[in-house]
Amino acid sequence: MTTAIHLCGPDDADRLLALVERCHGEAGIASDPESRAAGVRPLLDGSPFGAAYVFGPSRAPSGYVIITFGWSTEMGGLSACVNEIWVRPSIRGHGIATEVLNALAPELRDAGVRILTLQADRADGLFARTGFAPLTGVMQLARVL
Repeated sequence: MTTAIHLCGPDDADRLLALVERCHGEAGIASDPESRAAGVRPLLDGSPFGAAYVFGPSRAPSGYVIITFGWSTEMGGLSACVNEIWVRPSIRGHGIATEVLNALAPELRDAGVRILTLQADRADGLFARTGFAPLTGVMQLARVL
């Protein structure tokens, strides 16, 4: 692995939140600084519901990934979801996200995760390269509360 991955803690808030702001702006996600902080800070403070990682150079990270945790009776235990992954536009297409997802998978498995999922608005070569495939007969639905 050539891309450094760093598990974020409280001292990483400013760097991570700046990346999240860029990601949300690029994706057209309506969010404000307070909502982004509310979504990220508990993870930085050690919430058991997820983890945030930055990757690339420590002074100017190349991107970030947020993994959230749940439970799957069908899979027999802990589940994880790639909640967000983002790479700076200027360095996309060089395999960084592939490298990061492939590096995190065994770490998550070793921590007891039985299935890693993600949501996507379209099929993407990144997902196929990292072993993700549609679950047969599954349609994800949501209800915002």
